[in-house]
Amino acid sequence: MKKTIRTISLALLASVFAVACKNEETVETKVDTTPLVKLAVATTEVVADDQVYSSTVKPWAKNNIAPQQGGRIEELLVEVGTYVNAGETVAKMEDVQLQQSQLQIMNDEVELKRMRTLKDQGGISLSDFEAFEMACKVHKSTYDNLLRNTVLRSPLTGMITARNYDKGDMYAMAQPIYTVEQIIPVKLYIAVSEADYSKVKKGAVTTVTTDAFPGQKFSGEITNIFPTIDPVTHTFNVEIKVKNFDKKLRPGMYAKVTIIFDKVKRVIVPDVAVVKQTGSGDRFVYVYDAEDGTVEYRKVEVGRRLGNKYVILGGLKAGEKIVTEGLLRLKNGVAVKVAE
Repeated sequence: MKKTIRTISLALLASVFAVACKNEETVETKVDTTPLVKLAVATTEVVADDQVYSSTVKPWAKNNIAPQQGGRIEELLVEVGTYVNAGETVAKMEDVQLQQSQLQIMNDEVELKRMRTLKDQGGISLSDFEAFEMACKVHKSTYDNLLRNTVLRSPLTGMITARNYDKGDMYAMAQPIYTVEQIIPVKLYIAVSEADYSKVKKGAVTTVTTDAFPGQKFSGEITNIFPTIDPVTHTFNVEIKVKNFDKKLRPGMYAKVTIIFDKVKRVIVPDVAVVKQTGSGDRFVYVYDAEDGTVEYRKVEVGRRLGNKYVILGGLKAGEKIVTEGLLRLKNGVAVKVAE
């Protein structure tokens, strides 16, 4: 009797175990592993067709201030950083030769009056008078030249950016005494691709930004387009003028120049839809195929960023559906389920 009961119990346990296993298998077969995704439609917007170029701020004009010949420096009247006007005296050299030339001019004036009287009285010939008069003009020219090279003046309005000597030094003609640079306005040069040659127009407005003044934009203007293209780089130079009335831009500053060529219609997608391939600069999106419910891993050419969106320059058409959520479980050709 006990043996019969034990047999029935074992049979019952086996039956329960079999049912449990069957239920577990049934549950497992009901788990849906299809990736769940959300979609967005690629749209079009009118955006600026622009390019950004790196450049360096340069002075509009730059001059070295120095005499024509060596001599002792008597006075230095300005320091580096001083803003000077054109014609302002900045230094004085030893004036011994200038004084001698000045005495010569004074003597010439007296002699010229006497020679003119003699000529009028017939004491000397006209040719002798004219020869003396010419000598006086040569002496005056020599004096003027010595004056320019003794009293040194700034040739332009700008800022003193270098001083290479001290008072009392002998000017050795190796370096200029001062360097003055015009910073109202300033200019920048950029190298533009020959593909954009027909797009660049003289007088077009540009935007200039610098690391020194983050967030601030300066207005520039294209003032010169170089007529030749470099056969090696296939670029041509463009000159940008910035008025710089506030003197914020200084020569040597790193800058970025933005040129807007035109307004064009471009494909726009959310930035979360763009996937960067590891180990390369290539960008991809997953494009949804409504007919078979799969996604395609497609390479696209990405343009500039517009807030939380990207401009797509190639590889995608407006109206195509792309995946914006659930990208981690995706691969090319996999079937997906679209979330409502």
